Amino acid sequence: MIKKPVTIKHQNGLDVRPIALLVQEASQYSSRIYIEVNNRKINAKSIMGMMSLNLGEGEEVTVAAEGEDELDAVDGVEKFLSNQK
Repeated sequence: MIKKPVTIKHQNGLDVRPIALLVQEASQYSSRIYIEVNNRKINAKSIMGMMSLNLGEGEEVTVAAEGEDELDAVDGVEKFLSNQK
């Protein structure tokens, strides 16, 4: 399992559209991917779970992944959250 802290850099935080794109990004990988924040661990492939986090710009989360492509998964999700994709 790999974990990496990431700061959200989307100007308006993660509302419906960015969350849908994040779920699309996470779903490309076979690894299990989670977003951890405030003692909560949410499946990054779950649109409803991700919407429940109500994440804003500047918030720090931890991206965790476990599986065959965990390095690529963490990298891809980190780039998305950092607004580099």
